[in-house]
Amino acid sequence: MRIEIWCQGATAFSYIQVGIDIYHKRIQHYLPIDFVILNDIKNAKSLDETAIKEKEAELQLKKLLPNDILILLDERGKNYSSVDFSNFLEQMFNLSGSKRIVFLIGGAYGFSQKIYARANHQWSLSKLTFSHQMVRLFVIEQIYRAISIQKGLPYHHE
Repeated sequence: MRIEIWCQGATAFSYIQVGIDIYHKRIQHYLPIDFVILNDIKNAKSLDETAIKEKEAELQLKKLLPNDILILLDERGKNYSSVDFSNFLEQMFNLSGSKRIVFLIGGAYGFSQKIYARANHQWSLSKLTFSHQMVRLFVIEQIYRAISIQKGLPYHHE
């Protein structure tokens, strides 16, 4: 099993990248995890929101494999406690035939209907709105927290 976190464009702030790197290194002790930076859409300034979402969807769908589990980071997604998310992630690990879990952080305008149709799950970190940059750090930290709960590590306190 492998985890990938997909996002549009490089991480812009060094302090966020430092945090991402810390959790990335910790998780790699237990399973492979990678950040996949998706290319920004060319000439996006000349396109409307719908066109941007459709072009992003084309690129995203090309990279997805049939057995991938696709989890969208979406404000309308399911909210989990840390323990519940750990249990959910463990269920995803146990699905037969799946080789990769892809967490997709959308672009500035969210996802096209094609991506919603392909998604297996939608996860909401909070009812609050966060920058796409911050979501990257929150997602990888929560994945590490979930793994630490599964492994009985002292990271999570309940």
